[in-house]
Amino acid sequence: MGQGDERTVTTSGRRRDGDSLARAGVTVPANIRVGGVPVAGVDAAAVVDRLTFDAAGLVPAVVQDADSRAVLMVAWMDAHAVTATIDEGRTVFWSRSRQQVWRKGETSGDVQHVREVLVDCDGDTLLVLVDQHGDGACHTGAPSCFFRTIDDLADDGLANSDEDAAE
Repeated sequence: MGQGDERTVTTSGRRRDGDSLARAGVTVPANIRVGGVPVAGVDAAAVVDRLTFDAAGLVPAVVQDADSRAVLMVAWMDAHAVTATIDEGRTVFWSRSRQQVWRKGETSGDVQHVREVLVDCDGDTLLVLVDQHGDGACHTGAPSCFFRTIDDLADDGLANSDEDAAE
């Protein structure tokens, strides 16, 4: 696996090396990088246990291009989606409208390969750094879901869009 394909997981808002994770009882898969150092494996269940989910069992995930740092989209993850994202190395989300897990690009082909996952200081929001493949992250075909200004909303109103039609 090339260096550009490696991923990093930061838990509890801190980067940890393999030894400190092992002492904490957390394992990290070889294809994940923690603090820039490849380690043996991430126990996704241990990561999920350290997150704070909302009353619906969800955590917001801000998806950002790993190279340009452009924000591509915001979606929701349940515990299963967080685990699948870590295990599969691609973004997996929870559809609030369909009440089911969906994999970004499953039907559109616009897949997001995870390079790094960061957790905010409160453990209740994820920042997922990805390599975006395909036409873009937005279901409209735009590279990012954030292409309108508040002036656009004042002029045209907020278009009714399915929150996860981009999958």
